Amino acid sequence: MGAAAANGALNAGRASGSSFYAAMRILPKPQREAMYAIYGFCRQVDDIADSPGARDLRLAALATWRSGIEALYRGNPTAETGDLAQPVRTFGLQKDDFLAVIDGMEMDARADIRAPSWSELDLYCDRVASAVGRLSVRIFGLDVGVGRDLAHHLGRALQLTNILRDLDEDAAVGRLYLPREALHQAGIETTQPAVAVASPALDRACGPVVAAARQHFDRAHAIMAASSRRAVRAPRIMGEVYRLMLERLAERGFAPPRPPIRLGRARLAVILMRYAFI
Repeated sequence: MGAAAANGALNAGRASGSSFYAAMRILPKPQREAMYAIYGFCRQVDDIADSPGARDLRLAALATWRSGIEALYRGNPTAETGDLAQPVRTFGLQKDDFLAVIDGMEMDARADIRAPSWSELDLYCDRVASAVGRLSVRIFGLDVGVGRDLAHHLGRALQLTNILRDLDEDAAVGRLYLPREALHQAGIETTQPAVAVASPALDRACGPVVAAARQHFDRAHAIMAASSRRAVRAPRIMGEVYRLMLERLAERGFAPPRPPIRLGRARLAVILMRYAFI
């Protein structure tokens, strides 16, 4: 099996079982394989950023990926970027979006993010989520302007939901993505992740993040409602799954203890039927 084929198989395997996989498997094969390649790229650079290795080694590994993307767009794909070459050619994927994802991973690798400002958090969400969306909407076939708007709002909605879902997991590795303004308004002055997430006032700190995510979901829904149904089947599924997760999180609350939220297979199947086949 060649390097690109091996990477593609790995990417599909790693996606399997996730809501991403459920949404992408309904796509035609060329789009599906392109999305698996994007997923593989994101997973690999994310694994580097989250690895327990020394920061300088993580930054060096991300710099190697940056050089690989530059080489890819000069027509010289590396072993790591080979499976991106066909999607780049077929769908006109933009180099700056790949580099933005790496920029976001460097934010995590350079230092543990702890209580960023709202503007810093928005930049982070743009890089690690909306940039992926900008790559994805080209594969889905959306018009450039509409696609960028959808990527902007849906990417932020998904990432803010992830942040709310992963509070304890992130705190365990020394990270706290809740904005400092929201923490201060709730009376939480510390930026120590474990201390902040143990606060009984955390519900109040998470409230503005829930509200921001809902606003982005609403904007994304309006964009998709005005778009070709076929072009937005996959993002509709992702949006529906994550919106449901957000509402379940809000209903549960964020003060400790926080039992995990799980969406059953039956519920996921209903969402798939609604947007994939009906």
